[in-house]
Amino acid sequence: MTKLNNEYINREISWLHFNERVLQESADENVPLIERLRFLGIFSNNLDEFFKVRYATVKRIVDAGKKGKSVLGGERAKDLLEEITKIVIAQQSKSIEILKHIEDELEAQNIFIVNEEGVTDDQAEFIKDYFQKKVSPELMIIILNDVTQFPVLKDTAAYLAVKMVLNSETGGLLKKRKELQYALIEIPKGIDRFVVLPRKDGKDYIIILDDLIRFCLDKIFTMFDYESISAHMIKITRDAELDIDNDLSKSFIEKISSSVEHRKISDPVRFVYDKSIARDTLKYLKEKMGIAENDSVIPGGRYHNRRDYMGFPSLGRTDLLYEKIKPLPVKGFSFEGSLFESIAKKDYLQYVPYHTFSYVIKFLKEAALDPKVRAIKITVYRLANNSQVAAALINAAKNGKQVTVQIELQARFDEQANIEYANQLQEEGVKLIFGIPGLKVHSKICLIEREEEKGIKRYGFVSTGNFNESTARVYTDYTLFTAHDGILKELNKVFDFFETSYKINKYKHLIVSPHYTKNVFNRLIDNEIANAIMGKEAYIKIKMNSFTSYKMVDKLYEASRAGVKIQLIIRGICCLIPGVEGMSENIEAISVVDKFLEHPRLFIFANNGDPKVYISSADWMTRNLDYRVEVGCPIYDEDIKQELIDTFEISWSDNVKARVFSEAQDNAYRKANGPKVRSQFAMYDYYLRKLES
Repeated sequence: MTKLNNEYINREISWLHFNERVLQESADENVPLIERLRFLGIFSNNLDEFFKVRYATVKRIVDAGKKGKSVLGGERAKDLLEEITKIVIAQQSKSIEILKHIEDELEAQNIFIVNEEGVTDDQAEFIKDYFQKKVSPELMIIILNDVTQFPVLKDTAAYLAVKMVLNSETGGLLKKRKELQYALIEIPKGIDRFVVLPRKDGKDYIIILDDLIRFCLDKIFTMFDYESISAHMIKITRDAELDIDNDLSKSFIEKISSSVEHRKISDPVRFVYDKSIARDTLKYLKEKMGIAENDSVIPGGRYHNRRDYMGFPSLGRTDLLYEKIKPLPVKGFSFEGSLFESIAKKDYLQYVPYHTFSYVIKFLKEAALDPKVRAIKITVYRLANNSQVAAALINAAKNGKQVTVQIELQARFDEQANIEYANQLQEEGVKLIFGIPGLKVHSKICLIEREEEKGIKRYGFVSTGNFNESTARVYTDYTLFTAHDGILKELNKVFDFFETSYKINKYKHLIVSPHYTKNVFNRLIDNEIANAIMGKEAYIKIKMNSFTSYKMVDKLYEASRAGVKIQLIIRGICCLIPGVEGMSENIEAISVVDKFLEHPRLFIFANNGDPKVYISSADWMTRNLDYRVEVGCPIYDEDIKQELIDTFEISWSDNVKARVFSEAQDNAYRKANGPKVRSQFAMYDYYLRKLES
């Protein structure tokens, strides 16, 4: 177990245990069968991003000749890399076993995934035609023997490494040597990875694109006279850190664009290969690619880039998928009239995906058309493809509104999409702000100024998640719509900070990083500690994505020792160890991984019977507390405050999909004492009852 002074879990190891929870979903027979395949894809996609970012960071420490113990939870960087590789190899092996089990269950459902050796004559004709028309024109093939320099492999692209044993012979009668020819085939990304074959006798058939290409190798390499040919998959993962240059002649957009482009040829950090590949082929590839000893070399199965399983075809089998829920309206928040008029009277809480995300779109569209609206200010971190949010903002600019968008160009893996949106918005007359040097803007806020009879009145919303209608269908997130003048004046201060970052504002209502978040939460915890010592009601209930700040961990340990009861719901990384006598015996922590991705940040403090409740964009991670602009918002409406407490209690009561954090780090499911509660399903029922009451 990786800890610092037996007080913390290493964040990288904790993350791997989170991804193990995702893998558990793919093995859970209570999860619909095709959904299990998709969880396998999520597991693989998560792992790719982990190696690009976290593993790459540790590797940089090793390459720099440093130990990194102070930033890695007491673990020496070199030892940590070895431990990560060991865990990942075990997880990859487990995932291959799970995939085989799922494929067996699919066959019981008359769904067959065939490879190139199991193709029937009828299927062969379809495959040859499909290959000729769709696949062959997209193929990129490199004959390695003919190139002087080994090609740079694309990050996380999948390749078939082809080995041909040629029939040609050299030397005299007594000396014969078979010539070897090597080639690379890049698996095209523009073609569905899963090719649905013609249905027959009530049975569905699918061939993976890799196997379809293997079946057609003879058509690709007709010019070679070979006696045998084989193709095994390989994949490279590269360091995804952006190295931004200091060229003053370049705009910020140009610098980010250049950094994103450079990422394509950055240092490799992981090499994954089909473990059945011939030893001489593997040796040839590693030598040619310069795979170093301290690079992570992972033997895998026949298929890589299993993230593509997230898009496994449904084949019309709704019985093998989660039942789709119909997003609900927020009680009393009607689409019929003006949202501004409704918000002027009271606050409203939207909790997606249980509630429809359409309130955000309607709010912005109404603002774009309303003659009384003078200005719109909003932060953008990740947008959907063909974003309705962006469309509404452009519409507002065309209607003469002053539209200001703070767009974060360094949103991890969304840099290129945000650059394209930035250019589009700028061309349409939207004023863009590109953030603050050294700080990412991760806050999720919107402010609208409307000219009314008594002067300018402000409306707005504060959210825990991105303004993205696609992810809002699968991510759980809170959004508070409010006309509270104190909150909105302070939102305006945040936007002022984006443009005049040398001026640090003071806030009475909002909790703003990087200047105040840590101190405000420390004071709230101190209040609970004081109340516990005086025998008053004292508790802390927190829901976050990740918890890695050692300073905040220490603060909760202090509260636990003072007798404060603490409940944590942490989806991902948790460096805190709960339930340790003398340190954290008053702390319990769970993780819920289920149908939806748990994304909100919610903080509840007992405050001696008068609870203080906040939502925020910030997890308790060093980056969120010290190196990002984050906004937390107090909840003043008593009904919404109770609603948020209710949603926490529903999540906390989960005894179906909740795993318990412990020193053992074994991802044990919480034991069900009494009726089973699956919190995400119970949450929908809760909001359904609210509508009906």
